[in-house]
Amino acid sequence: MKDFLLTKRDFLKLSLAGAGTLALQGSLPAKALTTMVPDNDKPWKWSKEAIYYINTPKGLKCKLCPQHCEIKEGKVGDCRTRQNFGGKLYTMVYGNPCAIHIDPIEKKPLNHFLPQSLAYSIATAGCDLACLNCQNYTISQVGPNETRNYDLMPDQVVEEALKYKTRSIAYTYSEPIVFYEYVYDTAKIARLQGLKNVFVSAGYINEQPLRDICKYLDAANIDLKSLSDKTYEMLNAGTLQPVLNTLKVMKEEGVWLEITNLIVPSWTDDMDMIQKMVDWLYDNGFENTPLHFSRFHPAYKLTNLPPTPVETLNKAREMAMNAGLNFVYVGNVPGSEGQNTYCPSCKKLLIERNGFKVLQNHIKDGKCGYCGTPIAGVWN
Repeated sequence: MKDFLLTKRDFLKLSLAGAGTLALQGSLPAKALTTMVPDNDKPWKWSKEAIYYINTPKGLKCKLCPQHCEIKEGKVGDCRTRQNFGGKLYTMVYGNPCAIHIDPIEKKPLNHFLPQSLAYSIATAGCDLACLNCQNYTISQVGPNETRNYDLMPDQVVEEALKYKTRSIAYTYSEPIVFYEYVYDTAKIARLQGLKNVFVSAGYINEQPLRDICKYLDAANIDLKSLSDKTYEMLNAGTLQPVLNTLKVMKEEGVWLEITNLIVPSWTDDMDMIQKMVDWLYDNGFENTPLHFSRFHPAYKLTNLPPTPVETLNKAREMAMNAGLNFVYVGNVPGSEGQNTYCPSCKKLLIERNGFKVLQNHIKDGKCGYCGTPIAGVWN
C-alpha cells in the first residue's frame, strides 16, 4: 500500500487549531466499484461469510439487527451490505471502506474519552436504518457497489492507525453495525496493539452480536433519536426498544458511553418527549453518561426544515440538568457555553472547548482540579 504522511503542519491543524478532519482518501489507491463480480466461492473480493444468520423456508434470515431481513438467493438485505450467495449470507463490506479520515476524538462526539487525542476513522457503505435527515446519506443509503472504495483489510487499518500515532480507531460516519465483521476483526487486532476502539452508531443491533463486539470496544457514542416508537418508525425506519437495550447492555459491559440526541424541528423538538427521555436516562442510571443535544442542519429528505433554534437546544440542556444529568452538552453550535464541561459539585469550568478544540483542561487524574470530585470518563 502506498504510504501517505501526516505532516507536522497537518497534525497541528488538527490538534491545536480545531480544524476537525484530515481526509486521507486522495492518497490511497482507490477504485470505483460498480459491479459485484464473484471471486471464487464468494460474491466478490471484499466479502466474508456473515456471523449472525439462520436458514429459514423463506430464505436466509439475518440475525444481526432488529430488521431481521429474510434474504433470498442473489438478493441483499435492507442495509444493502449482506447478500445471499450460494445458500450462505455474506457481508459485502469487508475490507473496503469508502471513507478514511483522521479526526479529533471530540468530533465523534466524545467529550470524556481521551481529550485532544486523534482517531483513525473508517466507514463503509450501508446502514440498517433510513433516516430522513441523514447527514451522510451519500454513503449510508447506498451499497458498496455505488461508492468509491479502498482495499484496506483489518491488519492494514491497525498498521495505518499506529503509523499516524492515533490513540484509537473509530468505526463511524455510516453505521458500523452493517460492517460488523470488519469492525470485529479490526478491533481484535487493534486491542492487541494497544489501540482503543470507538463505535459511533445508532445502536440498532440485536443483543448477542452487541455483547460479542462489546468485548473489544472501549467507547461508543450512540444516537438516541427520540423516546417515541412512532418517531423511530416514521423518521428512521426503526423502533425504539432495541436502542434502549443497546444503552443498557453497553453500560453493563463496561464500554464508556456517550449519547447524542439530534433535535430535528417538528420531529424531535417536543419538550414533553425530551423530558420523558432525560427522565428515562436518569431513572436507568445514566446520570453520569454525557448527553449531547445536537443541532440539526437541513439535509437529505428534510431540506425544507430550518436549523434547530439555539434556544431549543439550550432549553433541552437545562431540562436535562434539572432532571439530574450531570454532563449535558450542546453540539454543532461553536462558541456555546454548552460545549464546556463543568464540575457537578463545585460548578467550576473544567474543560473549555471551541468546536473540536480544547482551550483548557482542569481535570487532574480523573478528578476536578478544584474540589477533587471524580469526573466520569476515560482521561488517561
